Amino acid sequence: MTRSDLVDELAARFHQLPHRDAEMAVKTVLDTMADALARGHRIEIRGFGSFSINHRPARVGRNPRSGESVEIPEKRVPHFKPGKALREAVDQPFREAAGGSTPEA
Repeated sequence: MTRSDLVDELAARFHQLPHRDAEMAVKTVLDTMADALARGHRIEIRGFGSFSINHRPARVGRNPRSGESVEIPEKRVPHFKPGKALREAVDQPFREAAGGSTPEA
């Protein structure tokens, strides 16, 4: 699903919401989430999941073409951890297709 698909879905579900307002709502939510993560805050949406920032320390890597050592600087990267309800919703079609039981190891 793309951003425009999300806007279209929101406008379709709420007929009183014009497409332009749905687009502004989606943009505002995503921009606010990006700003919060950039400031180092954690975002938790109950039933969906949480977004946080992980710190990757500096390390030495290799250039695959030449084999030279390359210094890779430290960085902060966004991380998403799905909530229980989302994990179960994603897994449900798989369980139903498997006959209602989980495969035993």
